[in-house]
Amino acid sequence: MYNSPIDEIKNRLDIVEVIGSYIKLQKAGANYRALCPFHSEKNPSLFVSPARQIWHCFGCGKGGSIFNFVMEIEGVEFGDALRILARRAGVELRREDPKLKTERKRIYEICELSTKFFQKQLQESKVGQEVKKYLLNRKISEESIEKWRLGYSPDSWQGLSDFLVSKGYKKEEIEKVGLAIKNETGNFYDRFRGRITFPIFDLNAQIIGFGGRIFKETSDKQQETGGKPAKYVNTPNTLLYDKSKVLYGLDKAKVEIRKKDFAILVEGYVDTIMCHQAGFENTIATSGTALTPYQLAVLKRYSENILSAFDMDVAGDWATKRGIDLAQARGFNVKVITMPEGLDPADIISGDSKKWPELVENAKSILDFYFETTISKFDSKTPQGKKEISKILLPIIKRIPNEIEKSYWIQKLAKELEVKEESIVEELKKIKSEEEAYGLEPEEIINLPPKTRKELLEERLITLLLILKSPQNLDFIEEKEISSFTPKIQEIFRKIKENLVDERELDVVGLSPEWADFLNFCYLKAEIEEIEQINIMPEIKNCLKEIQYIEIKNKLNEISKEIKKAEEQKNPPEIQKLLEEFNFYSKTLNDLESKI
Repeated sequence: MYNSPIDEIKNRLDIVEVIGSYIKLQKAGANYRALCPFHSEKNPSLFVSPARQIWHCFGCGKGGSIFNFVMEIEGVEFGDALRILARRAGVELRREDPKLKTERKRIYEICELSTKFFQKQLQESKVGQEVKKYLLNRKISEESIEKWRLGYSPDSWQGLSDFLVSKGYKKEEIEKVGLAIKNETGNFYDRFRGRITFPIFDLNAQIIGFGGRIFKETSDKQQETGGKPAKYVNTPNTLLYDKSKVLYGLDKAKVEIRKKDFAILVEGYVDTIMCHQAGFENTIATSGTALTPYQLAVLKRYSENILSAFDMDVAGDWATKRGIDLAQARGFNVKVITMPEGLDPADIISGDSKKWPELVENAKSILDFYFETTISKFDSKTPQGKKEISKILLPIIKRIPNEIEKSYWIQKLAKELEVKEESIVEELKKIKSEEEAYGLEPEEIINLPPKTRKELLEERLITLLLILKSPQNLDFIEEKEISSFTPKIQEIFRKIKENLVDERELDVVGLSPEWADFLNFCYLKAEIEEIEQINIMPEIKNCLKEIQYIEIKNKLNEISKEIKKAEEQKNPPEIQKLLEEFNFYSKTLNDLESKI
């Protein structure tokens, strides 16, 4: 019998198999390694330990169990990760008490009710009929309107809010879902007033947010925004919806993407719907962002081939190129569907449905696209033209990881510009990568609490002790040194000492989750560490001295504060006592400094 569904799931599922279904793992000794999907990197720093059933990225610091991985890559909370893995493991979860509904469940309910409200407005209201006529004129079929659950938000200040309040939801909750906005006077009004609504679905086809397209511009909206309202408005980031993690239509497209082994990436909701309607059900869209690492990590589960139908301007549109570069860096094969100027996929399909399959069939490799469009924009015969072409294409060539492929494009550029290959190679050396020039994008930066110097040293010390394997004893570590450790490390050290003397691996069973995670992490570090046996003891001793040094410095700072306090209270005996203590620790510190 298992103590909990969590234990049963962990027992039934293998972490290598689970993580390997999301990202490509390579064998590395007893472990596996991969490029981390949670931050941008060129060398694999994520390790998976089948023996310990844990993973850790030594680049961004994230790690843990299969639950932590699924939470990160799916962008969900623990309860959702539990359900995803339970289905995979064939473990039945007990039904939750309806009274214990989480905030997430209430958000799902609000999104579902709002969708039904918008759908009803589209079908039954007078303006809704006009909206429907507009959609049909754009060649969006009745079937697609129903399939994608399109709707209309009435052009009234609180139409949706009043409806949801009547169903028992608070206005503050409606605001949290992103469906209402609170103004400076504390009043709430509907975010999507007078807009065609496009529900946004998660991978399980549950509604988590909305996009809204303006239908008619009104004086109210112009008064509200101080001018012309935005054509499209999206749900802001909420507990469920994060635009950097969502791909519109992926819930409906994932099977076809896997079957056809490529995804068509478009910019808009209508483009996605029209492509599906035309038989290209492997089409998805970003939610108003360039491609992000999170989106690519999810997409890679289904295919490593992308056909981009973005309106790309190689001389501008840096954000779009950034997303394409990220995809290439993560091993995607990228092609570009070139469209007639000024037209998007929806325009092409509604105008001539036979034209779109031809454009998809004739998609060009991303490098061919970059070269053709750049060279067509400038005169490659003039010095200025050569300079402009090289300014755009050299950074693109520099990013090619394969040296043989890179050499091909260097030759091609040299030929186009009528210059020597050596000149291209020299200029390439001067080019900085975009990461060096501009830094990472906000969604590529992993914000984790920084570890203190002492925490890093203690982590290193425990790792080195585990590499040491089976010393006769660890008596060379004195009690005064052990007392400098944090309580958790003191306890772990004593357990390691007991077990290593008997040449046994320390069993994490029975330890608190925090201790078990820390020890598993250190064991994994010890397994992948490359250090000569002869260097282990000197490094252990250095760690011990530095930990002591930090502890004494902290002690001196504390005593200094106590002296100041005693001086303010005019307490001479206490001052004298503290000064003696201060001098003792100062001498100890000086002795220690001479040894470091």
